[in-house]
Amino acid sequence: MYNAAGQFNKDHLVQRFAPLVKRIAYHLMARLPSSVQVDDLVQNGMIGLLDAIDRFEAGMGAQFETYAAQRVRGAMLDGLRENDWLPRSLRREFRQIEQAIARLEQEFGRPPAENELAAALGVPLAEYQRMLQDARGHQVISFEDLVEEDGEDFLERHFADSAGDPYRILEDENLRKSLVQGIELLPEREKLMMALYYEQDLNLREIGEVMGVTESRVCQLHAQAVARLRARLFGESGIKKKAGKNG
Repeated sequence: MYNAAGQFNKDHLVQRFAPLVKRIAYHLMARLPSSVQVDDLVQNGMIGLLDAIDRFEAGMGAQFETYAAQRVRGAMLDGLRENDWLPRSLRREFRQIEQAIARLEQEFGRPPAENELAAALGVPLAEYQRMLQDARGHQVISFEDLVEEDGEDFLERHFADSAGDPYRILEDENLRKSLVQGIELLPEREKLMMALYYEQDLNLREIGEVMGVTESRVCQLHAQAVARLRARLFGESGIKKKAGKNG
């Protein structure tokens, strides 16, 4: 990976990791509406790869491929956000789902079922499932993307300097633990779906075959699982934060 001067060989790295950019793009496309073009994701991802090459230092203690993958994915997500490709009405619907989940979990002491969520939102079950299907793309997340809308980028916190802020590192570790706990509390089918997608790296069609459901149903389950996780992580704290701002 280094040239004769002991520096990263950029051309070699770009050529070597270009397939990684495409793989991430196609994996991300599974959760995006058809209006999003994979070539746009790849283009933004290549920008992220070049940024990773410029920023990475071997002394940081991270493998380059891991760091590059995070930068590539972040660049793709940044491109999606800049284009504001998801209508505000869908963002509003997904927030309503998150709020209903948080409210019912507190009331029931367990994850609410789909029919209970539909009833809480005042819509038929089929309409609730349509909302989940339409929200496809709002839920393009990994741990690094599980932040409030005005939150700071996870990578920027830890790669800006080698020391890091101990308080923030602890804060992120607490978030990571909460995320793991939240996944453990998901209904079994949603937990299985998340494991197949994020751990086994299966696409939606393959997951559907394993679970015996349609690809669109897998998409609904994914959207609902992410809504549960965001409601658990940010439901109560988000309300407190807004109250503090308004106060």
